[in-house]
Amino acid sequence: MADETIRAAGDAAGLAAMIARAADQTGNRERGLPPVERWNPPFCGDLDMEIRADGIWFYLGTPIGRPALVRLFSTVLRKDEDGKTYLVTPVEKVGIRVEDAPFLAVEMNVADEGGLPVITFRTNVGDLVTVDAEHPLRFEIVGEKRQLKPYVLVRGRLEALVSRAVMYDLVERGETVEIGGREMFALRSGACLFPVMPADELDALSQ
Repeated sequence: MADETIRAAGDAAGLAAMIARAADQTGNRERGLPPVERWNPPFCGDLDMEIRADGIWFYLGTPIGRPALVRLFSTVLRKDEDGKTYLVTPVEKVGIRVEDAPFLAVEMNVADEGGLPVITFRTNVGDLVTVDAEHPLRFEIVGEKRQLKPYVLVRGRLEALVSRAVMYDLVERGETVEIGGREMFALRSGACLFPVMPADELDALSQ
């Protein structure tokens, strides 16, 4: 790895091999996600990699078609306090572009636990995320048409955008509750309640 740099990789497969070899240098082969939050390598510039809003990853202008490679890259992603997203190994940190969120929530399951609904999402890279206090939902309203965009925190500062199809199923589970003296449309998962917007604003959007 001494003569290799992530930015010098000629294709996605070569880049994946470099990242895997760099991670192996930690000597930790236990299963699970790499401890990217504990690594503090030098910043080595930006990489020509982009994650589009639809969840498709591009490297050197070409879509990465192999899910296994995308999954590997996703395990070494980190979003820092500067708001930028990086691929991080024990020896190198490179910046990448993210059009919206790095992940996409493509499937939702709702289970009953103690009489309360518990929401779990599956992302496009295989993460399972149960909505709770550590993995909250947040909502943005964007554009002239005031489009609702829900996000769930996956890990660190990395979020998944809830896909359009899943969003409709999610919103169907909403309820109107009083919060701070105002009627709010909200979603519940376990003991947590996540306000979406004032109920009267939702009514206006629905017309």
